Amino acid sequence: MLLCFAVEQCAVSPTGDRLYITSWNPYKLLTLARDGTLLATYTDPALVYPRGLHVTPAGQVLVCGWSNTVLQVDREGQSKLANLATQKDGVMWPHSVCYSSITSSIIVGQLDDTILVFRVE
Repeated sequence: MLLCFAVEQCAVSPTGDRLYITSWNPYKLLTLARDGTLLATYTDPALVYPRGLHVTPAGQVLVCGWSNTVLQVDREGQSKLANLATQKDGVMWPHSVCYSSITSSIIVGQLDDTILVFRVE
């Protein structure tokens, strides 16, 4: 059972068939079907206090957390595809993440009111 205080962020897949939810209690990324059925639970030591969540138009799942990491998770929400950015790239207390297809960039908003922009190819 998912309790309301456990939801931090949510995002919907481009096709509308999946709902992604980040949870602080405990640190998880949940993937649900349209009807609310739990499809997958993803946990990772690199994902502490998951904050930002974004699904790109291509269906790529981006999530960031206070572990100072931005991750890409597979569409099923079961495994990490990549560490996109870490503290060595300047990520500190990220709160939001999104992808801009116009600039081919991942944009990360941080607790200290700074914004990081990472160009991707």
